[in-house]
Amino acid sequence: MNTNNSNTFTGLDEIAIIGMSGCFPGAKNLDEFWQNLQNGIESVSFFTEEELISSGVDENEINQPNYVKAKAILEDVDLFDAEFFEFTPKEAEITDPQHRFFLEHAWTALENAGYNSKTYPGQIGVYAGVGMDTYFLFHLYPNRELLEASVGKFRTLIGNRGDFLPTLVSYKLNLKGPSVNVQTACSTSLVAVHFACQSLLNGESDIALAGGVLINMPHKAGYLYQEGSILSPDGHCRAFDANAQGTLTGNGVGIVVLKLLKNAIADGDYIHAVIKSSAINNDGSFKVGYTAPSVNGQAKVIAEALSISGVHPETISYIETHGTGTNLGDPIEIAALTKCFRASTQKKNFCAIGSLKTNIGHLDAAAGVAGLIKTVLALKHKQIPPSLHFAKPNPQIDFANSPFYVNAQLSAWETNGTPRRAGVSSFGIGGTNAHIILEEAPVMKQRSSTSLSLQDATQTLRDQGVEEQRRRYQVLVLSAKTSAALETATSNLANYCQQNLKINLADVAYTLSIGRQAFAYRRFIVAQDIQDAVKALTIKEQQLDFNHCQELNNHSVIFMFPGQGSQYVNMGRELYKTELIFKEQIDYCAEFLQPHLGLDLRNLLYPNDEYQEIANQQLQQTSLTQPALFIVEYALAQLWIAWGVRPSAMIGHSIGEYVAACIAGVFSLEDALILVAIRGRLMQQQPAGAMLAVPLSEAELQPWLNENICLAAINSPNNCVVSGTTQAIHDLQNKLTEQGVEFRPLHTSHAFHSQMMDSILEPFQEKIGQINLNSPIIPILSNLTGNWLTKNEATDSKYWVQHLRRTVRFSEGITVLLQHPNQILLEVGPGRTLSSLAQQHSNQITKQLVVSSLRHPKIQASHISFFLNTLGQLWLAGVPINWSKFYAHQQCHRIPLPTYPFERQRYWIEPSKSLNKETLCEKLEYNSTNIPVSPQEPELLDKSLEQLISQQIEIMSQQLELLQLLKE
Repeated sequence: MNTNNSNTFTGLDEIAIIGMSGCFPGAKNLDEFWQNLQNGIESVSFFTEEELISSGVDENEINQPNYVKAKAILEDVDLFDAEFFEFTPKEAEITDPQHRFFLEHAWTALENAGYNSKTYPGQIGVYAGVGMDTYFLFHLYPNRELLEASVGKFRTLIGNRGDFLPTLVSYKLNLKGPSVNVQTACSTSLVAVHFACQSLLNGESDIALAGGVLINMPHKAGYLYQEGSILSPDGHCRAFDANAQGTLTGNGVGIVVLKLLKNAIADGDYIHAVIKSSAINNDGSFKVGYTAPSVNGQAKVIAEALSISGVHPETISYIETHGTGTNLGDPIEIAALTKCFRASTQKKNFCAIGSLKTNIGHLDAAAGVAGLIKTVLALKHKQIPPSLHFAKPNPQIDFANSPFYVNAQLSAWETNGTPRRAGVSSFGIGGTNAHIILEEAPVMKQRSSTSLSLQDATQTLRDQGVEEQRRRYQVLVLSAKTSAALETATSNLANYCQQNLKINLADVAYTLSIGRQAFAYRRFIVAQDIQDAVKALTIKEQQLDFNHCQELNNHSVIFMFPGQGSQYVNMGRELYKTELIFKEQIDYCAEFLQPHLGLDLRNLLYPNDEYQEIANQQLQQTSLTQPALFIVEYALAQLWIAWGVRPSAMIGHSIGEYVAACIAGVFSLEDALILVAIRGRLMQQQPAGAMLAVPLSEAELQPWLNENICLAAINSPNNCVVSGTTQAIHDLQNKLTEQGVEFRPLHTSHAFHSQMMDSILEPFQEKIGQINLNSPIIPILSNLTGNWLTKNEATDSKYWVQHLRRTVRFSEGITVLLQHPNQILLEVGPGRTLSSLAQQHSNQITKQLVVSSLRHPKIQASHISFFLNTLGQLWLAGVPINWSKFYAHQQCHRIPLPTYPFERQRYWIEPSKSLNKETLCEKLEYNSTNIPVSPQEPELLDKSLEQLISQQIEIMSQQLELLQLLKE
C-alpha cells in the first residue's frame, strides 16, 4: 500500500482493488509476471513440428507456407489440485482447464485480499468470462465413449460450458453474491470488472471477484497467417510500430478482488490500487464493418470514464492500450484517445502508452484484466514497463502532436504532485468497449515494523481509559489439507518474512487467522518479531503440529477453576495491559469490591515495584486471596468465551466452583462478588490452622483422621489433603515420618474444609440465604458430591454452606469428566495446579488435552506468550477461535501473504489419435485469422465476414448436435 506520496481520497464511489491473482505466459504468478514486464521479456513460444503434431495439429496444416508456429502459452495446463476442491479424478479430467485455472486463482485472489469466504458474512459476487470450450471439442468429444463411462453427460456439460464457470466458483468458495458469466469477446474481462464495480456501487455485493481466462486447444498450436487479419506473420506483436502487422494468441487467467474504497479503508484492507471510474459502451453500426473498431465509440467510452472519475486528462500519465498492433486498430485507438484528451488539453507527449500484447499476445477473454493487473503492478512499483518491439512509429499515427508517446524502456513513473493515474482500455470484436481510470493506492498511516518495547507494552492502561497496547507477542497459524502442503506453506511464509523484514508481525498474524480457512493439518508459532517468526518457522522442532483435527471437531472444552494456593502477585498482568475484555472485567470487579474490602484489589494484583513485597504478603490473607482469585479467573473465563472458547462443562476447586457457578448463571456477578468477599472475611476471622498434602488414597487416610484432623480434599486417586489444628497437623507429620510416608505442608493460614470452619456456617447461611440462586445453564461438577451439580443443589443455600465445610471431591469430579473421551481440559486461573492433578488420573486421561491459561509464577515467560501458546494449542485441537473478536481491539491490517500451495496433479484426457479433417472436432476448428481488420480491402472484408458467419453457423449447428447427443 502506498505510504510515500501526498495522495488523499475524497470520492465516495471509488473502488479499491484489494486482491489479485493470475498466471500468464512465462509467469506462474504475479511476482514472475512483474519481473518479466520489468525486464521486457516476450513470453512467446515457437514450436517444433514434432511438438505441433504431438499436440494434435494436422501435419498438412503445419506444412502450409503461411503457418506460424507461435503462441504465448501457459505451463502445466494439465495440472489441477482436484482433492483440494473436492473433485473426483474423473470430474477433474473432464473439466475444462479454463475452469480449473480460474477456480484456483479465485481462491488465491481472495487469500491475497485476506478474506476467508467460509466465514465472511457479506455478499461476494463473481463476474467472469471464459474462452471457447475447445478442450471439450478437441479432447472430450472425439473420445466421447469416455463420457459414457465417466461422470455422465450433464456433468461433462457443466464442466465445460462457460455459463457454469462463475457459479462453479460461487459454489466451491461459498460466495453468495451475484454470479454472472460475461461475454463480450476481447473486452470480456474488463467489462466483467465494470459490472463488478457496479455491483458494489449498487449494494448487490460487498466484495466482488472479476476476471477472465483463456486456455485454448490444441494448446501447442500456431495459426495460418492471412494478410490483413489480426494475427501477425511472424508471431510477434509490434504495437504502434511502423512494422506492426498484428498480434498472436496468448493464454492466461487474471482475477481482481474489488471493494468500495471507503469500506476497504475502514476494514483495514490492503489496497493495491483504486478504480476511479469505469465505463462501457458499443460502437453501434457507424463503422466500416462488424469486426472493425470505431474512433467515436472508443472516444466516447474513454470520455465517459474520465467524466465519471472527475480527473483531468493531464493528471493521467499512462494508458494501457488495447494495442493489437494492426494497421487499422492502432491508428484508430490513438485517434480516439487523442480526440478525448484534446477536449481538455493541448499538451503534448506527457502520457506514456504501452501494450501488454507485445509481451504475451492477445488473451481474448482474459486480455482486459491482464492489462489491468499490469497497470496496477506498475502503479505499485512506480515504474512503467517497456512496450516491446517499438522502433519507429506507425506513419498513420501522429505521435508528435498527440498527448502520447510509446514507452519503449523501463522508466520511473514520475509524478507532478498529483497521484499516479492511468487508463486501461479493452475493445471487443463486435464493438463493446471498456475503459477504466486507475489511481495509485491512497496514503495510509505508516505501520511500525517492530513490536512495542517491553516498557511500552507494560505501561499501565488505567490512566488511558480503554486504549489497549499492542500485544508484544503474536500467534501465527498455518493450516493445509495435507502434511506436505503444510510444510510448503510454512517454508513459503518463512521465506516471505525473511525477504520482508520490515512488515508488521501483527498484520501477518491477523491476515493468517482472519484471511485463511482452517484445515486439518495445522501448525502455529508464537513470536515477538519478524526475525523471531522466521527462526520459529525454520526450526521444525519448535513447531507444534496437529494432523487430524477433523476428528476433534466435536471436542468439548472443560473449564477448570483452581482454588486458594494458586494465587501470586502479577498473575495476568500482561493480559491486563493488552486485553481490553480482561481489563474491563478486572476493573469492574475491583471497583465493585472496593467498599466491601476496604481496598482496591488492583493494587495487590498489579502493584508498583516498590510495593511488590507488601502486596505479596497481603495476597496471602484469605479475606483478599479469595476475591482476588475470583476476579482473575472470572476475567479469564470471559476473555476465553469472547474469543469463541465456550465451556461445555466446568469444574472448580473450592473457591473455584464459585467462578463456575457465576459463569453458569447460578449467581449474578455482583452477588458472587459479595459472597466471595463475605466467605473470605469469615474464614480469615477463624483461628489459624494447617493443611498437609499426603500421597495416600481416601481409604488409606481414614485411620489417620480424628476430631482434630479432617479430609479437606481428594485431588487424585492417591493424593489427598488433610486439614486441622496446627498441633494436630504437626503430630500427624511426625507419625507419617515414622511410617515413611511422604507429605507436603501447604502454605495456608487456616484449616479450610475442616471442623475449624464450623463456627462460620451459620453466619454464612444467613448471608447466602439473601442471595437469588438459579439453575446452572452450563453443567458443573460438584465439589460436594463429585457428580453433576443438580438444580436443587445449586439453588439450595445449604449446599453452598456445606461446600465451605466438607471435603472437596475434585478427583471424583474429574473421573466423571474423563468418562467422556476427547475432551479438552482448560485451567482458567493462575498456574497449572488442576492440570497436574487431572494428569494424575493416568488410567482415564489418555486422549484429553490438558492446558492452562497462566504460567506458574516460577516460569520465566511472558504471560501473553504463555496465553497465546495455550490459544494455539486449542486451535490445533480443532477448537473454533473467533479471530474477529480476538483482534477486535487491536489495530491490524490485512496484507498480501503467500497463498495456499496447491498440490497440482495431472488430470487430462488426450485428444483422439485419429484427429483429421473428417472428424467433427476438425470441422469445428475456429481460426481467428479469418477475422479481417483492414478496411482498405472491402472485398476481402466481405468475403471473410461471409466466411466467418458461415463458420459460426456451422459451429452452432454442431454444438446443438453435441447437446442433443448428451441429452440422449
